[in-house]
Amino acid sequence: MQIIPGQLPTAALQGYLQGAVAPRPICFASTVDKEGRPNLSPFSFFNIFGSNPVTLIFSPARRVRDNTTKHTLENILETMEVVINVVNYSMVQQASLSSCEYPKGTNEFEKSGFTPIAAEKVKPFRVKESPVQFECKVKEVLTQGTEGGAGNLIICEAVMIHINDEILNEAGTIDPHKIDLVARMGGDYYCRASGAAVFEVAKPNTSLGIGIDALPLSVRQSSILTGNNLGQLANVHVQPEIDPAFEDDHLKNIFQYYSITPDEMEKELHRHAQQLLEKGHVQEAWQVLLAGAQ
Repeated sequence: MQIIPGQLPTAALQGYLQGAVAPRPICFASTVDKEGRPNLSPFSFFNIFGSNPVTLIFSPARRVRDNTTKHTLENILETMEVVINVVNYSMVQQASLSSCEYPKGTNEFEKSGFTPIAAEKVKPFRVKESPVQFECKVKEVLTQGTEGGAGNLIICEAVMIHINDEILNEAGTIDPHKIDLVARMGGDYYCRASGAAVFEVAKPNTSLGIGIDALPLSVRQSSILTGNNLGQLANVHVQPEIDPAFEDDHLKNIFQYYSITPDEMEKELHRHAQQLLEKGHVQEAWQVLLAGAQ
Protein backbone atom coordinates (compact mmCIF):
# COMPACT_ATOMS: atom_id res chain seq x y z
CA MET A 1 0.00 0.00 0.00
CA GLN A 2 1.13 3.53 -0.77
CA ILE A 3 -0.59 6.65 0.51
CA ILE A 4 -0.14 10.24 -0.62
CA PRO A 5 -1.53 12.55 2.10
CA GLY A 6 -4.37 14.60 0.70
CA GLN A 7 -5.57 11.85 -1.61
CA LEU A 8 -7.29 9.92 1.19
CA PRO A 9 -10.10 11.11 3.48
CA THR A 10 -8.57 12.57 6.64
CA ALA A 11 -10.39 10.16 8.96
CA ALA A 12 -9.01 7.13 7.08
CA LEU A 13 -5.51 8.64 6.94
CA GLN A 14 -5.55 9.35 10.66
CA GLY A 15 -6.40 5.71 11.33
CA TYR A 16 -3.31 4.57 9.45
CA LEU A 17 -1.14 7.17 11.19
CA GLN A 18 -2.28 6.19 14.66
CA GLY A 19 -1.79 2.53 13.87
CA ALA A 20 1.71 3.04 12.50
CA VAL A 21 3.13 5.61 14.95
CA ALA A 22 2.59 3.73 18.20
CA PRO A 23 2.67 3.18 21.07
CA ARG A 24 2.19 6.84 22.01
CA PRO A 25 2.45 8.13 25.60
CA ILE A 26 -0.65 9.82 26.95
CA CYS A 27 -0.82 13.43 28.04
CA PHE A 28 -3.65 13.71 30.57
CA ALA A 29 -4.09 17.47 30.40
CA SER A 30 -5.70 19.46 33.19
CA THR A 31 -6.64 23.06 32.34
CA VAL A 32 -8.94 25.82 33.57
CA ASP A 33 -10.71 28.51 31.58
CA LYS A 34 -10.48 32.23 32.39
CA GLU A 35 -13.31 31.78 34.91
CA GLY A 36 -11.41 29.02 36.72
CA ARG A 37 -13.64 26.12 35.60
CA PRO A 38 -11.59 22.88 35.31
CA ASN A 39 -11.27 20.65 32.26
CA LEU A 40 -9.55 17.26 32.00
CA SER A 41 -8.83 15.35 28.79
CA PRO A 42 -6.29 12.80 27.43
CA PHE A 43 -4.21 13.31 24.28
CA SER A 44 -1.90 10.77 22.64
CA PHE A 45 -0.08 13.19 20.33
CA PHE A 46 2.45 13.87 23.07
CA ASN A 47 6.07 13.48 24.16
CA ILE A 48 9.01 15.09 25.96
CA PHE A 49 11.47 17.03 23.82
CA GLY A 50 14.10 18.46 26.17
CA SER A 51 15.35 18.40 29.75
CA ASN A 52 16.98 21.84 30.06
CA PRO A 53 14.48 23.42 30.08
CA VAL A 54 12.02 20.56 30.55
CA THR A 55 10.00 20.78 27.34
CA LEU A 56 6.84 18.79 26.68
CA ILE A 57 4.66 19.09 23.59
CA PHE A 58 1.17 17.79 22.95
CA SER A 59 -1.42 18.49 20.29
CA PRO A 60 -5.18 18.84 20.72
CA ALA A 61 -5.90 18.55 17.01
CA ARG A 62 -8.97 20.03 15.36
CA ARG A 63 -11.81 17.51 15.24
CA VAL A 64 -11.89 15.69 11.91
CA ARG A 65 -15.65 15.28 11.68
CA ASP A 66 -16.70 18.93 12.16
CA ASN A 67 -13.46 20.97 12.29
CA THR A 68 -14.11 22.32 15.79
CA THR A 69 -11.47 22.94 18.45
CA LYS A 70 -11.26 21.26 21.85
CA HIS A 71 -11.89 22.86 25.22
CA THR A 72 -8.32 22.11 26.29
CA LEU A 73 -6.95 24.26 23.47
CA GLU A 74 -9.42 27.05 24.18
CA ASN A 75 -8.53 27.06 27.90
CA ILE A 76 -4.80 27.10 27.19
CA LEU A 77 -5.17 30.08 24.87
CA GLU A 78 -6.96 31.88 27.72
CA THR A 79 -4.56 30.99 30.56
CA MET A 80 -1.32 29.61 29.00
CA GLU A 81 -1.03 27.02 31.80
CA VAL A 82 -1.56 23.24 31.99
CA VAL A 83 -0.83 20.29 34.25
CA ILE A 84 0.25 17.19 32.33
CA ASN A 85 -0.48 14.00 34.26
CA VAL A 86 0.80 10.60 33.11
CA VAL A 87 -1.64 7.70 32.82
CA ASN A 88 -0.98 4.23 34.23
CA TYR A 89 -2.95 1.00 34.03
CA SER A 90 -4.93 1.51 37.22
CA MET A 91 -6.52 4.72 35.88
CA VAL A 92 -6.79 4.11 32.12
CA GLN A 93 -10.54 3.40 32.03
CA GLN A 94 -11.32 6.57 33.97
CA ALA A 95 -8.96 8.59 31.78
CA SER A 96 -10.72 7.29 28.70
CA LEU A 97 -14.08 8.28 30.19
CA SER A 98 -12.87 11.85 30.60
CA SER A 99 -12.36 12.07 26.83
CA CYS A 100 -16.15 12.15 26.33
CA GLU A 101 -17.12 15.45 24.72
CA TYR A 102 -19.11 16.92 27.59
CA PRO A 103 -20.48 20.46 27.20
CA LYS A 104 -18.08 23.30 27.94
CA GLY A 105 -17.90 24.00 31.66
CA THR A 106 -18.49 20.35 32.66
CA ASN A 107 -16.08 19.22 35.37
CA GLU A 108 -14.43 16.05 33.99
CA PHE A 109 -12.83 15.43 37.38
CA GLU A 110 -16.32 14.71 38.70
CA LYS A 111 -17.45 12.79 35.61
CA SER A 112 -14.42 10.49 35.60
CA GLY A 113 -14.06 10.20 39.37
CA PHE A 114 -10.55 11.64 39.68
CA THR A 115 -9.38 13.69 42.64
CA PRO A 116 -8.30 17.29 41.93
CA ILE A 117 -5.46 18.61 44.07
CA ALA A 118 -4.04 22.11 43.94
CA ALA A 119 -0.90 22.78 41.94
CA GLU A 120 1.84 24.90 43.46
CA LYS A 121 2.89 27.11 40.55
CA VAL A 122 -0.03 27.08 38.09
CA LYS A 123 -3.83 27.40 38.31
CA PRO A 124 -4.98 24.04 36.83
CA PHE A 125 -5.44 21.13 39.23
CA ARG A 126 -3.27 18.03 39.41
CA VAL A 127 -4.75 14.53 39.20
CA LYS A 128 -4.02 12.88 42.54
CA GLU A 129 -4.24 9.36 41.08
CA SER A 130 -1.52 10.04 38.47
CA PRO A 131 1.95 8.81 39.51
CA VAL A 132 3.75 11.76 37.86
CA GLN A 133 2.40 15.27 37.33
CA PHE A 134 4.06 18.13 35.45
CA GLU A 135 2.99 21.68 36.27
CA CYS A 136 3.61 23.62 33.06
CA LYS A 137 3.71 27.11 31.66
CA VAL A 138 2.78 27.20 27.98
CA LYS A 139 5.55 28.85 25.98
CA GLU A 140 3.99 28.77 22.53
CA VAL A 141 1.04 27.41 20.55
CA LEU A 142 1.84 26.50 16.95
CA THR A 143 -1.22 26.08 14.75
CA GLN A 144 -0.60 23.66 11.88
CA GLY A 145 -3.70 24.41 9.82
CA THR A 146 -7.36 25.39 9.83
CA GLU A 147 -8.96 22.20 8.50
CA GLY A 148 -10.21 19.17 10.43
CA GLY A 149 -7.33 17.05 11.70
CA ALA A 150 -4.85 19.94 11.85
CA GLY A 151 -2.61 19.89 14.89
CA ASN A 152 -2.06 22.60 17.49
CA LEU A 153 1.33 22.10 19.07
CA ILE A 154 1.23 23.14 22.72
CA ILE A 155 4.87 23.75 23.71
CA CYS A 156 5.15 23.61 27.50
CA GLU A 157 7.89 24.16 30.06
CA ALA A 158 7.57 22.16 33.27
CA VAL A 159 8.12 24.37 36.32
CA MET A 160 7.32 21.74 38.94
CA ILE A 161 7.29 17.93 38.78
CA HIS A 162 5.54 15.69 41.31
CA ILE A 163 6.57 12.02 41.51
CA ASN A 164 4.87 9.46 43.74
CA ASP A 165 7.55 7.84 45.91
CA GLU A 166 5.82 4.46 45.53
CA ILE A 167 6.98 4.13 41.90
CA LEU A 168 10.67 4.54 42.76
CA ASN A 169 13.16 1.70 43.10
CA GLU A 170 15.95 1.38 45.65
CA ALA A 171 18.21 3.58 43.53
CA GLY A 172 15.65 6.36 43.62
CA THR A 173 14.76 6.13 39.93
CA ILE A 174 11.41 5.28 38.36
CA ASP A 175 10.74 1.55 38.18
CA PRO A 176 8.89 0.79 34.91
CA HIS A 177 7.00 -2.08 36.53
CA LYS A 178 5.84 0.08 39.43
CA ILE A 179 4.74 3.05 37.34
CA ASP A 180 2.89 0.60 35.03
CA LEU A 181 2.31 3.07 32.20
CA VAL A 182 -0.10 2.62 29.32
CA ALA A 183 0.12 3.99 25.79
CA ARG A 184 -2.21 4.44 22.83
CA MET A 185 -2.17 2.31 19.73
CA GLY A 186 -4.49 2.61 16.73
CA GLY A 187 -8.27 2.37 17.00
CA ASP A 188 -9.44 1.35 20.47
CA TYR A 189 -6.17 -0.39 21.31
CA TYR A 190 -3.82 0.42 24.17
CA CYS A 191 -0.68 -1.29 25.42
CA ARG A 192 0.67 -1.77 28.93
CA ALA A 193 4.36 -1.06 29.56
CA SER A 194 5.10 -3.51 32.35
CA GLY A 195 5.84 -7.20 32.91
CA ALA A 196 7.18 -9.05 29.90
CA ALA A 197 6.51 -6.04 27.67
CA VAL A 198 9.42 -4.19 29.29
CA PHE A 199 12.92 -5.21 28.23
CA GLU A 200 16.41 -3.75 28.15
CA VAL A 201 18.65 -3.07 25.16
CA ALA A 202 22.25 -2.42 26.14
CA LYS A 203 23.65 0.68 24.47
CA PRO A 204 27.31 1.67 24.88
CA ASN A 205 27.76 5.32 25.73
CA THR A 206 31.53 5.64 25.39
CA SER A 207 32.56 2.71 23.19
CA LEU A 208 31.48 1.93 19.65
CA GLY A 209 29.99 -1.44 18.81
CA ILE A 210 32.04 -3.41 16.29
CA GLY A 211 29.06 -3.52 13.94
CA ILE A 212 27.36 -6.41 12.17
CA ASP A 213 29.78 -6.08 9.26
CA ALA A 214 32.59 -7.15 11.62
CA LEU A 215 30.91 -10.39 12.68
CA PRO A 216 32.21 -13.71 11.30
CA LEU A 217 30.64 -14.54 7.94
CA SER A 218 29.03 -17.73 9.25
CA VAL A 219 27.32 -15.70 11.98
CA ARG A 220 26.16 -12.94 9.62
CA GLN A 221 24.70 -15.49 7.22
CA SER A 222 23.13 -17.67 9.93
CA SER A 223 19.70 -19.10 9.17
CA ILE A 224 19.04 -19.25 12.93
CA LEU A 225 20.23 -15.98 14.40
CA THR A 226 17.88 -13.01 13.92
CA GLY A 227 18.71 -9.39 13.23
CA ASN A 228 18.18 -8.65 16.93
CA ASN A 229 20.62 -11.45 17.82
CA LEU A 230 23.23 -10.04 15.45
CA GLY A 231 22.69 -6.58 16.91
CA GLN A 232 23.43 -7.93 20.39
CA LEU A 233 26.61 -9.67 19.24
CA ALA A 234 27.77 -6.62 17.29
CA ASN A 235 27.26 -4.28 20.24
CA VAL A 236 30.56 -5.32 21.89
CA HIS A 237 33.36 -2.81 21.34
CA VAL A 238 35.98 -5.54 20.82
CA GLN A 239 35.37 -9.02 19.46
CA PRO A 240 35.92 -11.44 22.36
CA GLU A 241 38.63 -14.08 22.28
CA ILE A 242 38.22 -17.72 23.24
CA ASP A 243 38.22 -18.16 27.00
CA PRO A 244 39.92 -21.49 27.89
CA ALA A 245 38.13 -21.50 31.24
CA PHE A 246 34.66 -21.28 29.68
CA GLU A 247 32.57 -24.37 30.43
CA ASP A 248 29.15 -25.23 29.09
CA ASP A 249 27.63 -28.71 29.33
CA HIS A 250 25.22 -28.09 26.48
CA LEU A 251 28.11 -27.00 24.27
CA LYS A 252 29.89 -30.28 25.05
CA ASN A 253 26.78 -32.25 24.11
CA ILE A 254 26.55 -30.46 20.78
CA PHE A 255 30.14 -31.38 19.91
CA GLN A 256 29.52 -34.96 20.99
CA TYR A 257 26.31 -35.60 19.05
CA TYR A 258 26.85 -33.48 15.93
CA SER A 259 30.58 -33.86 15.26
CA ILE A 260 30.00 -35.90 12.10
CA THR A 261 27.45 -33.46 10.63
CA PRO A 262 29.15 -30.03 10.55
CA ASP A 263 26.16 -28.18 9.07
CA GLU A 264 23.80 -29.48 11.74
CA MET A 265 26.36 -28.78 14.43
CA GLU A 266 26.62 -25.15 13.32
CA LYS A 267 22.84 -24.80 13.49
CA GLU A 268 22.76 -26.28 16.98
CA LEU A 269 25.54 -23.96 18.10
CA HIS A 270 23.61 -21.00 16.72
CA ARG A 271 20.43 -22.16 18.44
CA HIS A 272 22.29 -22.44 21.73
CA ALA A 273 23.85 -19.01 21.23
CA GLN A 274 20.40 -17.61 20.47
CA GLN A 275 19.00 -19.00 23.72
CA LEU A 276 21.85 -17.35 25.63
CA LEU A 277 21.25 -14.04 23.85
CA GLU A 278 17.57 -14.15 24.73
CA LYS A 279 18.64 -14.29 28.37
CA GLY A 280 21.03 -11.37 27.84
CA HIS A 281 24.17 -13.53 28.12
CA VAL A 282 26.10 -11.94 25.26
CA GLN A 283 29.62 -12.96 26.31
CA GLU A 284 28.57 -16.58 26.78
CA ALA A 285 26.92 -16.59 23.35
CA TRP A 286 30.17 -15.32 21.86
CA GLN A 287 32.09 -18.17 23.50
CA VAL A 288 29.69 -20.72 21.98
CA LEU A 289 30.08 -19.21 18.52
CA LEU A 290 33.86 -18.93 18.83
CA ALA A 291 34.09 -22.54 19.94
CA GLY A 292 32.18 -23.59 16.85
CA ALA A 293 34.49 -21.61 14.60
CA GLN A 294 37.62 -23.50 15.72
